[in-house]
Amino acid sequence: MTQLLHDTAPDFDQPIAVLKHCHDRIRKQLATLDKLLAHLPEFGADEQARQAAGAVLKYFEKAAHLHHDDEELDLIPMLRAVAQGEDAATLQALAPVILQDHKDMDALWQDLHEQLTAIAEGHAATLSASAVQRFSQRYLAHMEREESTMAPMALRLFSPEQMAQLGKAMQARRGIGDTAPSPSIGQAVADLRKDYGQASLNEDDVMDDPMLQFTQWFEQALKAEVNEPNAMSVATVAANGRPSSRIVLVKQFDERGFTWYTNYDSRKGQELEDHQYAALLFFWSELERQVRIEGRVERTSNEESDRYFRSRPLKSRLSAIASQQSAPIGSRAELEQNYEAVARQAGEDPARPGNWGGYRLVPERLEFWQGRRSRFHDRIVYERQEDGSWTRLRLQP
Repeated sequence: MTQLLHDTAPDFDQPIAVLKHCHDRIRKQLATLDKLLAHLPEFGADEQARQAAGAVLKYFEKAAHLHHDDEELDLIPMLRAVAQGEDAATLQALAPVILQDHKDMDALWQDLHEQLTAIAEGHAATLSASAVQRFSQRYLAHMEREESTMAPMALRLFSPEQMAQLGKAMQARRGIGDTAPSPSIGQAVADLRKDYGQASLNEDDVMDDPMLQFTQWFEQALKAEVNEPNAMSVATVAANGRPSSRIVLVKQFDERGFTWYTNYDSRKGQELEDHQYAALLFFWSELERQVRIEGRVERTSNEESDRYFRSRPLKSRLSAIASQQSAPIGSRAELEQNYEAVARQAGEDPARPGNWGGYRLVPERLEFWQGRRSRFHDRIVYERQEDGSWTRLRLQP
């Protein structure tokens, strides 16, 4: 059902031929979609169907957007720079249509993406014929517009130097070759893109209690083996109104809030003394999710802080005693000398220092963010009311 061996691609010194080759690969994927539609009713999500769905997903998730960027960021701007007379008029009329095509195709892909993912994972065996038809028709018409107008125009108007420029830009976008333009890293950041599409977040899917919703997402992050799922950014504000943030590890969360432990004399500790409100951020890139949490911060009880301090490895307890967190020190050697002195004196069961303990953020607002394609993300926010209940609403991306 899917063709695993691709035709040999032209070199990037023929960038218009590369664009046509991309179109040919898209047509093959659209043909695979048509075959999958006919296959599923008879055979279901068998191995062949799962492979076909996976191949289509892989192409449109990993490669198709590069082709769109080739046009939006290089081909169209370069044509605008050289087109005159009738060419300029044609381009003025056609370019907005091409750009709108990209947006529409991304939107149409959303429906197909979720269905194909379920088929590829063997969870479902249905594919909407109307969704496939709309997606294929839009893509085929789009490619015909480009091949009949834009590609011939580029072949007529571009000099060999401009063709080379276009080819190098396309290579750089794909991480190919060593002759690509090399802007400063600060400028290159603008070209970094990842289109999200793993999941969706709907009002009907989330729980009434945001802490239960967070627990569900946290468990999913653990199951997905997200790197450091308990890592969160803590943002605080100084007395002069200037914010600061850092990454810490959440050590407990329950209906009371989110707890972490630190030195009370640290910068964040001093800022929390001046301004008892903070913001937390969990970002689980593997799941394309983040959770933003805002609220008032309070210290945990001495009993809680003692209990957690005793649960830490001995060397971590000694480090907490030896370090005056956020205070300047002359060298690493001096820091290690402080540690060795504490280790000699403290023994095997050191007491928790009075300036070290827990903070708990009592949430007043939680936002659950799920990445979606074309930056059209899902955002569901909960806000605590005076009676302790929660309201829930959707925010625009």
